[in-house]
Amino acid sequence: MKVLRYLSYPFIWLIRIYQWGLSPLLGFNKCRYTPTCSQYGVEALQKYGLFKGGYLTIKRILSCNPWGGHGHDPVP
Repeated sequence: MKVLRYLSYPFIWLIRIYQWGLSPLLGFNKCRYTPTCSQYGVEALQKYGLFKGGYLTIKRILSCNPWGGHGHDPVP
């Protein structure tokens, strides 16, 4: 099972690049949730691995819109 967890590292790396490079250009506090969607993605991938963590991250990003949810939504 640890091998599958290592598969998530490149995706975590891509999220970190987004957080450090692109997110500041877009402006802070754009996410409707706490923690932000990118931080949620990193936590979900670290906790659950690529498949379940990826699913949770995609689900969260898709709900981050004006008609979706908002507020505190931690990784389960």
